[in-house]
Amino acid sequence: MLPPLRRLRARLSSRWTLLLAAALAALTVYLSGADVAITSMLFGLCSIAILVHSPVKPMPASRPDVAEEEKVQADLLPPVLYAAYGALELPVVVFRVDATVLFQNRAMERAFGPLPQGSHVSARWRSPSILDVIRETVATDEPNQIEHSERLPSERVYTVRIAPIDLPAGVPNGEKLYTMSFKDISELRRIDRMRSDFVANASHELRTPLASLKGFIETMQGPARSDVKAQERFLAIMLDQANRMSRLVDDLLSLSRLELKAHLAPSDMVDLVPVIGHVSDSLAPLAADLGVDLRLHLPKSKVEVMGDRDELIQVFENLMENACKYGQEGKVVDVHVRNEPGHAVEVSIVDHGPGIPAEHVPRLTERFYRVSVADSRSKKGTGLGLAIVKHILTRHRARLIVKSEIGKGTDFTVRF
Repeated sequence: MLPPLRRLRARLSSRWTLLLAAALAALTVYLSGADVAITSMLFGLCSIAILVHSPVKPMPASRPDVAEEEKVQADLLPPVLYAAYGALELPVVVFRVDATVLFQNRAMERAFGPLPQGSHVSARWRSPSILDVIRETVATDEPNQIEHSERLPSERVYTVRIAPIDLPAGVPNGEKLYTMSFKDISELRRIDRMRSDFVANASHELRTPLASLKGFIETMQGPARSDVKAQERFLAIMLDQANRMSRLVDDLLSLSRLELKAHLAPSDMVDLVPVIGHVSDSLAPLAADLGVDLRLHLPKSKVEVMGDRDELIQVFENLMENACKYGQEGKVVDVHVRNEPGHAVEVSIVDHGPGIPAEHVPRLTERFYRVSVADSRSKKGTGLGLAIVKHILTRHRARLIVKSEIGKGTDFTVRF
């Protein structure tokens, strides 16, 4: 409905001829000698009659109200759309027909980093499968999804869904937009892989001690039934094999727990100086038995890093214990903590033993990889220690650097 003033203006503009005639008639009456008040009253009555009894056709000017309302709705649509996507925990990016980025929500920025508006999606995702499915979605205007893996900073697996955005009917000049969302299914894939790896690795590593236990039990039930000395010797070996299986299962479970939270970076600050001191104290009896001198080179001030204290203790226990066991010929293990300005924090565990051949160094952190199987088992190793170290450091966004020289020793450096 038009406002009163606009209606009056419309009526005046549409009946100006009749009003002009009424004015001329009133002027004629006045010139004929009538009183001014009577003349004015006559003109007013004529004007009212013309305006009241003359229907006015709807003016096209009434339509801009509807158009204006539609324009307001169209202007409000992008902010509302982006605010809704911004509240989602699912990483989402909105792009145009030409695959240029229009918007990304906070979850997307946290997961993949900032992507400038107007840049092409290939600036961040160069995967041919993602680019192909984007082209297919734009061409067919139908949703599609694929599975995509990211390798850095840690391995992640996503279900990537690309779909057109259906804008409401009636929105003028609506630009065709598309969404690309990432659903993290890393945990599901990791659990599936852990199950298969656990079965394969455990069955392989447990086969030997189980066979030994079975053989000794059968011997004790048969030929050694009455041999007390043989039974004592066999029972000692059986206990050693049972302890080996227990250590193996513990390490496998520890590795599985670490894999489940590998993508969750720790948020606490840990001072490495007391951590190294604690590990040194706990390994002092072992070092004394092996004839190894553990020498600590620690700064007087705090050396803080972002980390999980218990997991860092596990890392340095493993590395220092390995240095004592496998580098005991050198009789000394040096532990250096460095926190030089402008450089990364480093902890180095250096032994002066026989060293590791160069061809073995790149594979040291693989599960169940041993430079010498016999040497590892004689020292009660499970082959999982450095794999656990690698997973903990990956979670801490740290690196393990291994340098070794035959006859001179090995340097394991953790760089934060």
